Amino acid sequence: MAVEDKHISYRIYMVAFGIFVMAIAIAVKLTNIQWVEGDYYRKLAKERTVRNFVIPANKGNIYSADGSLLATSIPNYEIRFDALAPKPESFEKNVRALSDSLATVLGKSSGFYENELRKARANKNRYYLIARKLSYTQYFKIKGFPLFNLGAYKGGIIIEQETVREHPIGKIAERTVGYERTSKGESYDGKGIEWAFRDYLNGKDGKILKQKIAKGQWKPIRDLNEVDPQDGYDVVSTIDVYIQDIAHHALLKQLEIYEADHGCVVVMETKTGHVKAISNLGRGTDGSYFETTNYAVAESHEPGSTYKLADLMALLEDKKADTSSVYDSKGGVIVYSGKKVRDSHIGGYGKISLARGFELSSNTIMVQAVYENYKNEPSKFVNHLNNFGLNKPLGLSIKGEGRPYIPQPKDKHWSNISLPWMAFGYGVSITPMQTLAFYNAVANNGEMVKPQFVSEIKEWNRTIKKYDKEVLNPRICSQSTILKLRAVLENVVKKGTGSKLYSKDFSMAGKTGTAAVNYGINGGADKHYASSFVGYFPADNPKYSCIVVVHKPNTVNNNYYGADVAGPVFKRIAQKIFTDAPSTNEIKNLDRKIPKQESDYDSYFVKSHVKQQLVPNLKGMSGMDAVALLGNLGLKVRILGVGKVKKQSVEAGQNIVKNATILLELS
Repeated sequence: MAVEDKHISYRIYMVAFGIFVMAIAIAVKLTNIQWVEGDYYRKLAKERTVRNFVIPANKGNIYSADGSLLATSIPNYEIRFDALAPKPESFEKNVRALSDSLATVLGKSSGFYENELRKARANKNRYYLIARKLSYTQYFKIKGFPLFNLGAYKGGIIIEQETVREHPIGKIAERTVGYERTSKGESYDGKGIEWAFRDYLNGKDGKILKQKIAKGQWKPIRDLNEVDPQDGYDVVSTIDVYIQDIAHHALLKQLEIYEADHGCVVVMETKTGHVKAISNLGRGTDGSYFETTNYAVAESHEPGSTYKLADLMALLEDKKADTSSVYDSKGGVIVYSGKKVRDSHIGGYGKISLARGFELSSNTIMVQAVYENYKNEPSKFVNHLNNFGLNKPLGLSIKGEGRPYIPQPKDKHWSNISLPWMAFGYGVSITPMQTLAFYNAVANNGEMVKPQFVSEIKEWNRTIKKYDKEVLNPRICSQSTILKLRAVLENVVKKGTGSKLYSKDFSMAGKTGTAAVNYGINGGADKHYASSFVGYFPADNPKYSCIVVVHKPNTVNNNYYGADVAGPVFKRIAQKIFTDAPSTNEIKNLDRKIPKQESDYDSYFVKSHVKQQLVPNLKGMSGMDAVALLGNLGLKVRILGVGKVKKQSVEAGQNIVKNATILLELS
């Protein structure tokens, strides 16, 4: 018995010792948690129950010069279903009615939705997709459907919202309006106005502290660290919706006729440099055209004959030759270092003046004039090109401007044919926008201004920043040279290569260009033509300058010259703008000519509404067309939604009140 008691006492001591050791370990652990790792655990507890949430700032809008919305942010909704959340009796009571309701909004049959909902419940799917990319109106309607109106915990509805960027007027200047996006790895990039002015548009996100409460909900905690979001500013672009619509459709029509690969058009206000319209259309695999690359800004290539204006400007400035100087075209072929320079007209033009050679775009005349006067001092000619600003980018606000190239006499690539070749637009490289800025300087009496896409930054009605005219070169050449250049540019249209474009009803001036592109790649297999026309209108008092470039037109009928391919786009733009504000009293004559070149809504406008001055029926018309038509009628426009017009605030047939505002609701 004594031995047994001794064993029991031993066990008690062992248990007591174990408890004592455990107590010491707990005390050590508690001390460690409290003093050694206390900060870490306090931080962890706070992170799991208290968290900073970002309050996104509202992104600013992008407007056209006339106040139309080009880009705005709208909420998109996605609705999912937690099939296990509703109780069995609630599910069975409401599933048929919910299916009927979903069918009315989402388009599929009631039976389809009932089958899918039951399948989701049987599979215990807690995240079944009902619909995505819903508008606020659709979301609000679905939220009130049977079962879903019981809420997230009883009805199983899951609502996810994201803000997306929409272009209310459709594809208008889409590539120039641009975008901002997040790539893999959370790196940001973008294009156009959206990217260039993102610091103004995006605003600053706010933050708020929230505490986790029951059922995974978070309650705001008001403290000194709370930061309210600062909404982004609005950006007012220089784009004019009416002119943009004209330019877009004129270019599109010509690209389709010639089955061209791509093309661009830019219309710029002469005195300010404000880009009123810019369209960049590339051909897809299905043959349709859409905004892809910003060719006008980014694509630097050999310009061909439009570069000859720089030849003439340099020669006149140095008084090396005058417009009356006579040269022999030598049968239309001359040779430099074994390489032939040819005129497009077989047999040449005989002996003609330098001005006439320019008007007829004679390669032999222009090359001889440059080579004979600068062959012993090529640097003098090249320095002129540099001083004209043709050797450097314009420094545009939007990303991706192409770099021009002019060979310099000290470069290792300079050769015996560099000088004569650059005289007719080869061996050099320039973007359409840079060419336009150069011609615009001639139209603007020698003052070269930078092309601008944005006129101001606004917060509601308050101007935050205004972008004034930026002068790149106050005097590109002498006034006497300007007058001579403007005379020959006008004659190009009256009696030169652009004579097909001449109209006695309105004046234009400019230069045709036809350049072989990629002629040295793959043995010439990739060779194609770039047809161009650049100039300004009216010729006597220029208000707008414009460039049109069409790449890779169909050459089946050898009809790929600038006057035939690009010129009609230029003429149509000038003609339509003149029709809006004619410079003569011969309205009837203009009305007879224009319908052949008009889009459907333009024809409707000319025939029905100029004379009657009544509000048209816009229902079913695309937003872009409706805005352009109403702008023509002197009305201001506000847009709600995207797509086609489904409702207008002023009914069709009412008398038009100038400068009144009409609200369009789009589908």
